[in-house]
Amino acid sequence: MIVCIAEKPSVAKDIAKVLGATQSHDGYMEGNGYQVTWTFGHLCELKYPEDYTPNWKPWNLDSLPMIPQPFGIRLKNDPGIKKQFDIISSLMQKADRIINCGDAGQEGELIQRWVMQKAGAKCPVSRLWISSLTEEAISYGFQTLKDQEEYQSLYEAGLCRAIGDWMLGINATRLYTIKYGERGATPLSVGRVQTPTLAMIVKRCREIRNFVPQPYWVLATSYRNTLFTATAGRFDSEEEGQAALARITGKPFTVTDISKKKGKEAPPHLFDLTSLQVACNRKFSFSADTTLKIIQSLYEKKVTTYPRVDTTYLSDDIYPKCGAILNGLKEYETLLSPLRGKKLAKSKKFFDSSKVTDHHAIIPTGVPPQGLNDMEKKVFDLVARHFIAIFYPDCLFTTTTVNGKVEKDTFRVTGKQIEEDGWRKVFAGDTKEEEDEEKKTDDEVRILPDFIQGETGPHQPQLSQKMTSPPKPYTEASLLRAMETAGKSVDDENLRELLKENGIGRPSTRAAIIETLFHRHYIRKERKSIFSTPTGEELIDIIHEDLLKSAELTGRWEKKLRDIENHQYSAAQFVDDMKIMVLAIVNQVRLDNSHRHVTATKEEKTKKTPATPRKKATATSKKNTRKPVPIQEGYVCPLCGKGRIIRGRTAYGCSEWKSGCSFRHPLEDNKSS
Repeated sequence: MIVCIAEKPSVAKDIAKVLGATQSHDGYMEGNGYQVTWTFGHLCELKYPEDYTPNWKPWNLDSLPMIPQPFGIRLKNDPGIKKQFDIISSLMQKADRIINCGDAGQEGELIQRWVMQKAGAKCPVSRLWISSLTEEAISYGFQTLKDQEEYQSLYEAGLCRAIGDWMLGINATRLYTIKYGERGATPLSVGRVQTPTLAMIVKRCREIRNFVPQPYWVLATSYRNTLFTATAGRFDSEEEGQAALARITGKPFTVTDISKKKGKEAPPHLFDLTSLQVACNRKFSFSADTTLKIIQSLYEKKVTTYPRVDTTYLSDDIYPKCGAILNGLKEYETLLSPLRGKKLAKSKKFFDSSKVTDHHAIIPTGVPPQGLNDMEKKVFDLVARHFIAIFYPDCLFTTTTVNGKVEKDTFRVTGKQIEEDGWRKVFAGDTKEEEDEEKKTDDEVRILPDFIQGETGPHQPQLSQKMTSPPKPYTEASLLRAMETAGKSVDDENLRELLKENGIGRPSTRAAIIETLFHRHYIRKERKSIFSTPTGEELIDIIHEDLLKSAELTGRWEKKLRDIENHQYSAAQFVDDMKIMVLAIVNQVRLDNSHRHVTATKEEKTKKTPATPRKKATATSKKNTRKPVPIQEGYVCPLCGKGRIIRGRTAYGCSEWKSGCSFRHPLEDNKSS
């Protein structure tokens, strides 16, 4: 018997239908030589600290760091999960072959592997790898099953992510709660991705709060009902501005140069998960988590492809299927009619197999959508229009620049006129979906009069006082972009694609990270804007260790996880490096004799803390006499990620200290190693 295991009951039903497994049983479907069962997402998880030793259950500084050797998994403590697992285990014990039908991604691979390990499966395992749940895709997937070993690196990357999050999250949360928290308050939640994300928000909020507006003056003049701006830039003092205004008042304005430049604008990129979340937040005010749930629902309803993707490209083998997909979008016949009877365009900007690894961009499947709610209709419409647009011609426009002068002062105005709408027809006049709203200018629609070079005439000069503006607060859209680029502000789409390698978190986890920060009351929302709370800011203030709050450093760890997936980095080395990082953080905090402290809010004091109350401090514990855990020579520096740990006279340090790396660890406490 062949046992197929899917990640959800609904997906299992779709697979069972294709395979002819039509007999329903408790926890599985059977027929045609197949038994199709399912999980409910994660049935297994990494063991809790107390599962390794009872000594790790109390929250005690002396028990840190907790690094299991080796890590183990446990079944989640839920009666429904235990019942389903027992069914799965029974089926697997008798199976001749298992087909892993989990979601085709890192998390899906980890979920199913853990279940098979916990069930003690011994038979051969194949992998179903599909990007949509249509009957055609499922049938083709079963015709092209892969050996599970081909996805070993994917599993290792997922396992390393889970182990890294466990080691850092559990140790750092306990460490900071015990050392700097207030008795009876909510534990201080610290995480590998959530803390750098919070740090970015806190930094932005403080930049806004500490911003002091500065006045400046702009010189302009109106000629033929068109406003020209001085090319000299702004004036920092009113006196300078008034002097310039006096120079040009009463003098004629002369058009000195007119230039016209033809341009074209390609259709917007297709969606990956992050860009879809960004677009839905801007357009519909959907949270990242809401958008993820909606696009997951559309995937399970077979109308869009796999959602947890980080590429905006399609592989070349998708192109022959595009005609059939478009034919399924019957509600968009008006937009499809210009494409009828023509060969569909194929641009390298959208079809590039080298930019696609496991999955392509999110597109419709061609299955007509039925029974969608209003929110699902909105998201599907965005996905469908972006897909249709890539087959439309470029938008053609003309940019006109007119230069003029009054005496020696020069002025300029620029206008942009659309000559052929091209793909813009698909969006009914909307601007490019990926563009930030704050970047839109009047140049987009400004149409200039027909000026003649050399013409001259009267004008109305003006001097306007303006004020410098503070940075804008994060929205979920801009925060997702910041997480994607490890805090770097990037407008160029191609550069953004390159920086994804060092982004923090994965597309599928960023929404959950943001929701966790809200849940912990570290951030709050006002309309679309996100602000840090006093508790969130206090937490960041007590964390002096860059290892915990640097988006750039965290991005390097994310890059290593990607490299593991791509067979370019060792999983064992990643875990060893994480151990060094945790050891360094614990040792630095343990030896801290400052009075850093987070004060609990009244609301937090009323909550019951899950942590075990700390033991009464003794004279010995107050002096922090317990030796830090050993740091070994030769390991990669956990602070900069470039140098190696070297031994000095009084401390271990980083070989890159001349380049500014400040990593240091006391030597006398490591003699026992």
